[in-house]
Amino acid sequence: MEGVSTWMRAPGSESGVGAAEQVAVTGSEREQRLAARPRGLSHAQGYRPEVAGWLRLGFGYERTTGRSRLLVQEQRPPLQVVRAFSTDEGGALVHVHNLSGGVLGGDRCALEIEVGPGARVMLTSTGATRLYRPRAEDRPALQRWQVHVGAGALLEHLPDALIPFAGARYRQEVLISLAEDAGLFWWEIVAPGRVARGECFAYEWLELLFTISRGEFPLALERFRLEPQQRSPGTLARLGPFRYCASLYVCRTGQPRQRWADLEAELAGLAQELSQSGACLWGVSRLVADGLVVRGLAQEGLPLSAGLPQFWRLARLRLYGRTLPLPRKIT
Repeated sequence: MEGVSTWMRAPGSESGVGAAEQVAVTGSEREQRLAARPRGLSHAQGYRPEVAGWLRLGFGYERTTGRSRLLVQEQRPPLQVVRAFSTDEGGALVHVHNLSGGVLGGDRCALEIEVGPGARVMLTSTGATRLYRPRAEDRPALQRWQVHVGAGALLEHLPDALIPFAGARYRQEVLISLAEDAGLFWWEIVAPGRVARGECFAYEWLELLFTISRGEFPLALERFRLEPQQRSPGTLARLGPFRYCASLYVCRTGQPRQRWADLEAELAGLAQELSQSGACLWGVSRLVADGLVVRGLAQEGLPLSAGLPQFWRLARLRLYGRTLPLPRKIT
């Protein structure tokens, strides 16, 4: 019936999941989409409507228990979370699922993450993010992150690698705002493709836009775009002789500049230790304030996936006084 929406509520979890709302398309929206369908195409012929995935998560800190909880959960496939687990220090660990198995051509996915004051949150993926080959008529895939980390809170985003398949066209936008004494660990690993299948830099283009700000003050602005068929990734201005790249942003607002100078020097020592001539190269540099960034380049993916946790643990120990194990995986 026109104008009627369907809502589904998922039960709470032991970690305090609140209402989970899965929004269906209204009758009028459904008619508009059917009207916009190109003539001559049917589901039997492989027609796939544009996907608009939506995930909204909110986290809060309970002083009485000393634990962080997943309080608000609104989701629309293909994005989904099932529940939150508790970390060793009482934080909330959440796995972000993509029910499609990866990002398809024409996908439009949006994620809003609100980490309340004092909460500690760890986000991870259930596996590598696969960027599939689109059909010729598909628009480029797009995924947007809108993230706010409240006063005294901490967000750690530790996903598996992005793997662009041959022909993929993908744009990712990440906008992060940090409040007073807010912390952030955010890493990204980008593979050249399905190397075992001979797909090395066979995608059309990959664009990653990344911004961190403290209030209105920008701390990091990154604009990363590779078009392997138009401009070789092997130039010195891009990846040089390497195929895989990684970054780790480490932030905590309000820390004295000397603390960042000391941490930069310590992480630079680790970078020198982990770098291997011709195989893997690491570097560290400070942001304009409140943080630093670690960069990695490698011929193979293993040195990056093994090295990033070492930088994360050391930085976490210096900024928060303790380390945690890597997030466990679920399927």
